[in-house]
Amino acid sequence: MSMTRYLPFAGRLMIGLPFAMSGLGKLAAYGATTAMISAAGLPVPPLAFALAVAIELGGGLLLIAGYRTRFVAAGLALFALATAISFHSNFADQNQMIHFLKNVMMAGGLLQIVAFGAGAFSVDNRRHTGDLHSRSAAVA
Repeated sequence: MSMTRYLPFAGRLMIGLPFAMSGLGKLAAYGATTAMISAAGLPVPPLAFALAVAIELGGGLLLIAGYRTRFVAAGLALFALATAISFHSNFADQNQMIHFLKNVMMAGGLLQIVAFGAGAFSVDNRRHTGDLHSRSAAVA
């Protein structure tokens, strides 16, 4: 068995875990997070907060598990780009430039997952393997 079979899972874990942790962190800081959303000029901060937590926490966990991976990775990529533009576009501040580029890099990694899928160790692969087994049993 090739060790490269583990790389897609490792990549999903390294991208999904920070998203999930960020979602959990937002749950612990409702006031500060909604104030930051409001300061960025986004409408309905409580709704934006709920969406951010759902996307980060839910999307991060689904990505790690490898469930509906391409769809989830595409959603997280869009979220990362929207966050970069909404919160990190003050390029006069070097820290904000670094955060902007970090979000762009995350989106790039997520697009690789969209292109190549979840890999061997994923719920998606298990579902497809199960489908193949059930089809084989039905034919036999």
